[in-house]
Order: sequence, then structure tokens, then C-alpha cells
Amino acid sequence: MFKTIGVLAHVDAGKTTFSEQLLYHTQSIKERGRVDHKDAYLDNHSIERRRGITIFAEQGRIHFNGDTYTLIDTPGHVDFSPEMERAISVMDYAILIISAVDGIEGHTETVWHLLRQHHVPTFIFINKIDRDGASVDNVMMEIRKEFSQDALLITETLTENSLPENVLEWIAERDEELLEQYMEGEVDSLAFFSKLKDMIQNEQAFISMAGSALKDIGVKEFFEQLSILTDTSYDKNGPFQGKVYKIRHDEQNQRITFIKAVSGTLHVRDEINVGEETEKVTEIRLYNGNKFETAQQVEAGEIFAVKGLSSAKIGDVLGGDFARDEFELVPTLQAKVVYSGTEHIKEVLRYFRMLEAEEPTLRVVWSEKFQDIHVHVMGVIQLEVLVEVAKERFNMDITFEDPKILYMETIQTTVTGYGHFEPLKHYAEVHLKMEPAPRGSGIVFENACHADDLSIGYQRLIEKHLFERDHHGLLTGYPITDIRFTLLTGRAHNKHTEGGDFREATFRALRQGLEQAENVLLEPYYRFKMKADLTHLGRMMTDIQQASGTFEAPEMTENQVTIIGRAPVSTFMNYSTIFSAYTNGKGALSLQFDGYDLCHNADEVIEKIGYRKEADPEYTSSSIFCAKGKGYSVPWDEAEEAMHCLKK
Repeated sequence: MFKTIGVLAHVDAGKTTFSEQLLYHTQSIKERGRVDHKDAYLDNHSIERRRGITIFAEQGRIHFNGDTYTLIDTPGHVDFSPEMERAISVMDYAILIISAVDGIEGHTETVWHLLRQHHVPTFIFINKIDRDGASVDNVMMEIRKEFSQDALLITETLTENSLPENVLEWIAERDEELLEQYMEGEVDSLAFFSKLKDMIQNEQAFISMAGSALKDIGVKEFFEQLSILTDTSYDKNGPFQGKVYKIRHDEQNQRITFIKAVSGTLHVRDEINVGEETEKVTEIRLYNGNKFETAQQVEAGEIFAVKGLSSAKIGDVLGGDFARDEFELVPTLQAKVVYSGTEHIKEVLRYFRMLEAEEPTLRVVWSEKFQDIHVHVMGVIQLEVLVEVAKERFNMDITFEDPKILYMETIQTTVTGYGHFEPLKHYAEVHLKMEPAPRGSGIVFENACHADDLSIGYQRLIEKHLFERDHHGLLTGYPITDIRFTLLTGRAHNKHTEGGDFREATFRALRQGLEQAENVLLEPYYRFKMKADLTHLGRMMTDIQQASGTFEAPEMTENQVTIIGRAPVSTFMNYSTIFSAYTNGKGALSLQFDGYDLCHNADEVIEKIGYRKEADPEYTSSSIFCAKGKGYSVPWDEAEEAMHCLKK
């Protein structure tokens, strides 16, 4: 049986040390490394060892009690959380590490939220019980209050034939049939054990145990319990299907694609459909840390890497017609790359495209006009690491300008955008209805165009152009979002229309629609949760209001207060340092990206950015028509009257 187990935690909770002990006890490694000694097996990248944090999700391979496990050690720092979320998407089970001293910390809440979003059954290991101030009881109370009432602390060994009395009672309370057995004193241990496994699988039970990863207390016992309480079921006889969750490049810059097989069997030399292309697998690798062994085939349930695939992207489902995986964590900052070396800037761009394949949230933006590169990032630590990666992998010295907030734009009114492109021997016309869509919905496309007006092929081309890139808004030039586009009609010419003509007509229709609409600026928001001593309540509420945030009624206990609310990223992104200072490090602040909403200081931002819509080289709202063998431009406010589809 193949099982993929992820290890997750807030930074410094002991996750990598726990993974190291697990690999050692299952004889996957011969010697235990330590983060502080810079020799941890899964933190094998030189940058990770220098910094003492996990940056990349790496896997270890374990054989235990007849099963094969892939153990994925994930980043715990918020700047690298997209890497962690992509790993979550292929996990069968998760181990969440929580410090017995610090309890639930800010990033722990984000991790828990993502595990529930992706429906990954979760075990909890309460770590650092050897430290001063450790309290397993307090942490369990916190887990039950903040996460789930269904967290069950295990202090005795469970087996199929023997369950402790408190566990039997806990299960019976949650199942009427078993409750009857329990009350009558006729306990079938196997039935109770089976029920517990089902509850774990269905996220109705969260088994918790305590120990110390550093002192090697309870780690082996925890994994033994996890191994008998988990099952997986994959169809290895069906057609091959696999999820791409990670991409790396080797020393020769050849692409290595990491996949979780969800059905079927894959062999070396097999061909795989990647979108509309077919590619051949030339090598299969089974990784354990940075070492690997090759295999001739893999089957459903396994995590592996292949060579030979050049176009597969992270989130793709290979061999199936599923939608791509969608991930929740997105960057809210953008930074410009500063490079003054001798290599051509296009070569620097090529390197960043490689990094973008490995970290899709970078969303590298290239400006042909200004010959500069921008990247999207989660925070300043990620920028520091990118500087180190560029030097180490490409021998390239770069820096970044200070990161700026990543704004977006949308519309508040419904309009119809018209685009016509007809220089000599070209022809395309597009009519797009544009409506405001709910927050967070992104770009949505509907088709109301009849095939008698425009062929299906051209209709699909228009849809493709709407999704092929971010489109600039009129206020700041930042991307548009939350707009529903409906293709109303269009027109092509039997002889003169070429594929690129519809790109021109579509972009012009989009821009012409924006010119008519009421445009608004959006900014990213955090959902925050802050806990501190009651004496800090006044300061907390004042700070939130000054940051243009909102909050719910404070929740107070005898000496503590919890405030939950929402605030712009721009005013709150550096608040954790301030909060930590005035609470003397005893307060707890968690920040989660909470989507985009109306910008609190839109006029100020628009003026500061100084975007000139008429000077944007990539967009125009004018249409091109042809008369007497010559093309001529029609400005956006006169374009509708000139459209061919509207003429009788």
C-alpha cells in the first residue's frame, strides 16, 4: 500500500527534526541530522542549511510494516506557503506539529484551514514537551476551541483488538449503534477500531499525541499508531492519471516533473497527453531527499518524478480531462528585478521563467517597452532567497526594488465592448458584454454567439485570448479581475482573417468596454486574528482603525482578549513587528489572505502610480477599419457606430 504523508507546522515548531527522527527510526537514513547543525536530511539545499528554515518541499521514502510511505517535509515560513499548499494537494494524510510551549501560532491556523479546504485527514503531534512551560493539556484545550472538538488525545497504545476505555467511550459517543454495544458491555473492539479509522478518514477524528522530536520522545510510537490507523485505496488497473505538484531543474537545467499517480500504471517510454500535446516519459525517479533511484514503472498511489515532459505545469492533471488544481494562497506584493551584469536581459528573463515553472506564484511579468522584469512575491524573505538562488544556480547577481502592493481593477457597471481590426488584408470583429462579477471570481467567460455568425473555432480563439494573460485596467495598469465576459457576436472574413486578428479585436473590445464602464481599484486584504493581554485592548482597537481595518466584537476572558477582523495588506503587512513589541512577544497575531476588495485610498494610489492609459503600448481602445485600401483608426467613443455586425 502506498501512502503520502505530509508534515506541516508553523516555523520553528520542530517539523524538520520530527521528520529526521521518523526517517531514522524507519531505517530510511542511517544518521540523524539537525537543523541547528545544518545537516538535516530533507533540508538539503545549501540556502536552507544556511538559514535554518525549510524553503522547499522535499520528500523522504519510507518502507514500514509492508507499506511504502512518501514523507513530505513542507516549508513552515509564510513566505513559502504556496509550496506547502501544493504539497497538501497530493497528501493522503497530514501530521500537524504544534509546540507544547507556544501552542497554536499564526501560521498554524493557515495550515489547518488549508488542510480542511483540501480535505486531508490530519494527525497532531504536540512537540517540545521537554521544554519549560510546556503544557499538553493547555494545547489540547486550544486545539479543541480553535480547530475541532473532535481532537482526541492518545496516551496509550491502540490496536485492532485493544482500545483504552476512554477511546471506546469517545467513539461510542459519536455512533448510536456502537453506543448501544458499549452501554450493554458487549464491545467488539474490531468494530470500534474500524469506526475510528473511518472517522479519521472523514475528518471526524483528529488523533493527537505528545512527545519531543529533539529528545526522540514519542516519535516512533506516534508513527506506529498512524500506520495502523491509515489506509489508502487506489485503482492501479485503470488508465494512468497523475497530478503534477512540483517542478525542479537538475544540474544540466533539465526539467524534472514530480507527480502523484492517482490511478493506473506508468512505464518508462509511455506517452502522456499534456493538454493538446503528447510527450514521452524518458526516465522515472523515486526520490529520497536529494538522492534517487530509477524505476521502470510506478503505479497508483506513488509519488515519483519523470524526465521528458517539457510542457506540464504545476496543478495539471495528466492523462485525464479534469480541471487543473486551483490553489488559494496568492502573493500580494510585486517587486522589480534590478540587474546590472553583462548578460542580456532576455537571458535573465529566461532564468526567471525557469524559476516561475518551479514557483508559479512568481508570475513573472516582462515589459518589452521598458525591458524590465517584475515578480510576484509573498514577502521580503522570499526576495532574499531569490537573490541567493539566482547567484547559486545561475551565477547571476541581482537585487530587487522595494516590493509594492499588487493592486487589481474591476468594473461596477455593465457595458458592451466593441473591437474591430481591419488593416489591409486582415479582418476580425468582436462584441463582448462585460458585467461586474462577485469578488474573488476572477475572469469568467460565457458564450452567446451563434455559430452562424462566427465559427466555433474563432469563438474558442476569442475565449483563449481573454485568458492568455493579465489584462491592464485603465486606472493603474494593474490586472483586471471579477468581470464576466459574454461573447455576443463577431465576424470574420473568408479570405483575410488570420488567427492574430482576433487577438487584436478581442483586446480592443475589452479596452473599449473599460472606457465606457465605471472602473474601481481593488487592494488585497488580510483576515487577522490577534490575541493579547486584556490591558492591550485599547491599543489594538486604535491600531486597527488607523489601519482602515474593521473588526468584530472583541472576545474577552478574565485576562485575555481576542479580536478578529479585516484590514488592507498595505496598512497591516508590517504590523506583526509592532504588535510583538508592545505585547512583549506574548501576543499572537495570525494573518490570512482574504481576497481583494475596494481600495481604502484609491485616489492616492492612482495618483502615485501615474498610469497613462493612452500611452500603454500593449493596449488601445481604438478600432481599425479599412477604406479605399487603407486602414484608419476610429477612437473608442465612435467605434460602436462603425461596427459591421450592428449594420443592417
